[in-house]
Amino acid sequence: MSGVNRRILVTGGAGFIGSHLCERLVRSGEDVLCVDNYFTGTRANIAALIGDPRFEAMRHDVTFPLYVEVDRIFNMACPASPVHYQHDPVQTTKTSVHGAINMLGLAKRTRARILQASTSEVYGDPREHPQAEPYWGHVNPIGPRACYDEGKRCAETLFFDYHRQHRLEIKVARIFNTYGPRMHPNDGRVVSNFVVQALRGDPITVYGDGTQTRSFCYVDDLVDGLLKLMDSPGDETGPVNLGNPVEFTMLQLAELVLTLTGSSSRIVKAPLPADDPKQRRPDITRATKLLDWKPTTPLEEGLKPTIAYFRLALGLGPARSIHAPRAAAGTP
Repeated sequence: MSGVNRRILVTGGAGFIGSHLCERLVRSGEDVLCVDNYFTGTRANIAALIGDPRFEAMRHDVTFPLYVEVDRIFNMACPASPVHYQHDPVQTTKTSVHGAINMLGLAKRTRARILQASTSEVYGDPREHPQAEPYWGHVNPIGPRACYDEGKRCAETLFFDYHRQHRLEIKVARIFNTYGPRMHPNDGRVVSNFVVQALRGDPITVYGDGTQTRSFCYVDDLVDGLLKLMDSPGDETGPVNLGNPVEFTMLQLAELVLTLTGSSSRIVKAPLPADDPKQRRPDITRATKLLDWKPTTPLEEGLKPTIAYFRLALGLGPARSIHAPRAAAGTP
């Protein structure tokens, strides 16, 4: 994505992934409007951009209409961890559904191309492995995770209906587990949980027997994929899986975190949460063919700057390696 004086709206732009996306867009020469209600996002995530003439931040909740002039929209707004999206499940559903309606309405008025940050959670506890985009999923519509899972599924429905009915240029990315600097220390996701517990010397909590799997994509790789999807030909709507197909068990992740942190924490077991998927791995064939994209950061290498970030965030002093976002020359 190259700067041509486009005005790019990023909802949820002060969040974990959104803030990295805003940085990449600004550094590639785009004018960026970051919109966030700061429920899970923080001003600290975008502090380095404040004062840049190409960047503007606005406090706003996407469940209410927004009247701005933009050329492209990245709809990233929604709590994405169980701790946060289950805190107020009704509001989570509103953010996904009402937020999608409001952003699609804005895109319709301005004729902006719009990308929806969907999620691997649309596949639920999958009965197909790995998960490819044609798979419809296995989701409990009345369970404790449904506010997020079904909210995102409904948002996808709205995007495709606006595309068919109003000929909007849409892009739908299904994001799999992403990690990196600026994750919230208390978001309840497995990478942040394990790293924070290890750094504090607390027991590392592994749910179930630890054999359930996840695939972890470093945030820089994920942002590469989002930018490439937004720039793909207009008739390519997606959905497109974006994630790392290399699969790890929870026990493997816990042991790797212990090694990299040098922690003496012990691993303890706890009951598996309701509707927690037992396997999660993306089939990225479509992303590879359509976008010429695949993640390049091994888990061990991505965990190093992530751990360094959490050392500082927890007030444990500087670490050997601190994440530095890639220069604009590396932006697709």
